[in-house]
Amino acid sequence: MRMVRAGRRCARCAPAQPPATEAAIIDATGVKGEVTCRFTHVYPDGPAPYFSFHALGRHGALLEQWQAIKNAASDALIAAGGTITHHHAVGRDHRPWYDRQRPELFAAALRAAKEALDPRGIMNPGVLIG
Repeated sequence: MRMVRAGRRCARCAPAQPPATEAAIIDATGVKGEVTCRFTHVYPDGPAPYFSFHALGRHGALLEQWQAIKNAASDALIAAGGTITHHHAVGRDHRPWYDRQRPELFAAALRAAKEALDPRGIMNPGVLIG
């Protein structure tokens, strides 16, 4: 069993995300899982729902099953207008969706800062920018 949380500052994504994740759990594992939600922060534009999924997986296929569920849940989140980021930052698991949301001008600024401050590329290589 694997659990993942993805925070987002957009409450309008909340209704769309669980059905997509529930379907992805069944598609990936062949059995019904569970999707839970909790609100951890409230902002002027709405609460920050955190979704977790719990599912029984097959040994030898756990990572692939987790990735399929993660992909479907994150795609649903973006399609519903949510964001993959929050105050916990991005990380490697969220990077593909972050790249879709991050403005290119911001990516260029990050690259320039990283080049100036970390010319050898030893601090979190490949996490926020390629």
